[in-house]
Amino acid sequence: MSDGLIFFLIQVLNGIQYGLLLFLVASGLTLVFGIIGIINLAHGSFYMVGAYIAFSLVRATGTLWLAILIGLPLTMILGVALELAFFRPLYRRDHLYQVLLTYGLILVLEETRSILFGDDVHGVQVPALFDFSIPLSGGLTYPVYRFVISAICLLVALGMYFVIQRTRLGMAIRAGASDREMLQSLGIDAGLLFRFVLAAGLTLAAFAGMIAAPVASVFPGMGNQILIISFVVVVIGGIGSIKGAFIASLLIGLVDTFGQIWAPQIAGMTVYVLMAAILLWRPAGLFGKRA
Repeated sequence: MSDGLIFFLIQVLNGIQYGLLLFLVASGLTLVFGIIGIINLAHGSFYMVGAYIAFSLVRATGTLWLAILIGLPLTMILGVALELAFFRPLYRRDHLYQVLLTYGLILVLEETRSILFGDDVHGVQVPALFDFSIPLSGGLTYPVYRFVISAICLLVALGMYFVIQRTRLGMAIRAGASDREMLQSLGIDAGLLFRFVLAAGLTLAAFAGMIAAPVASVFPGMGNQILIISFVVVVIGGIGSIKGAFIASLLIGLVDTFGQIWAPQIAGMTVYVLMAAILLWRPAGLFGKRA
C-alpha cells in the first residue's frame, strides 16, 4: 500500500474520531434544545468541565478510567442542581432570558476554572494500556487511544439509539420532542423528564471532554470552540434528531479534517459552507421537521 494512501486513511480515521467525539457533545445539545427548548450557551463549558475534572482526578487517582467513573456522577449531580436552580424557571420564558442566563454561566464556570486551576495549559496522560501506536508503512503510525475514543463514542451512540428507540423512557423523550402537552395526558412527570434530559445532555458533553483530554490537552476556553461547531451540527442534522446529529458530526469531522489539509487558507470556512449548502437543500436540516 502506497504512503499516500496510508496518509489518506489516517486522515479519514482522524476525521471519524473527531466527528464521533463531536457527536457526544452535539447529541446532548440537540436533545436539550429539541425537547426542552432551552438554548444553552453554556453547553460547551461542560466539555471544559469534564476535561478539567479528568485532569484533577487523574492526578489524584492515577488512572483515567477511575477518574471517569467518579467524574460522571459528579457532572450528573451538577446538571440536576443547575436545572433546579436556574433552568427550570426558564422553560416558559423567552429565548433571550435563556441566552443571558447561560452566557452568565459561561462566565461563572470560566472564572471558577481560573481560580481552581489557573490559566495554564495542562495535559492528561494517556492510559498506559493504550499508550502506544500501530506502525504503518513509510514510518507512519496511528495512536491506539484514538481507536479507543472512536469505539467508546460508537458504544455510547448505540446505547442512545437503544434507549430512545426501544425503551419507555425513549418513548417519553420522543413524545416530549413532538408534543409536550401529550406528556401530561400520558401521566408522565414532564418536570422530572426535562431534569433528566438536561442533566444527561450536560453529562455527555463532560464525558466527551474527559475522554478527549489525553489527546486535546486541557486549556482555558476549550468549551467555547466546540460549542460553535456543535450548534452547526444541530443545524445540519436537524433540531432534536439524534440520527441527524450523528451523520452531521461525521460529515463535519471529515470536511474539517480534509479542509485543513487540502485548503488550509480557507479551512475555517469549509464547515460553514457545508452548512449553507445543506440548508439550501433542506432548510430544516437533514432530519429536521418543518415547522
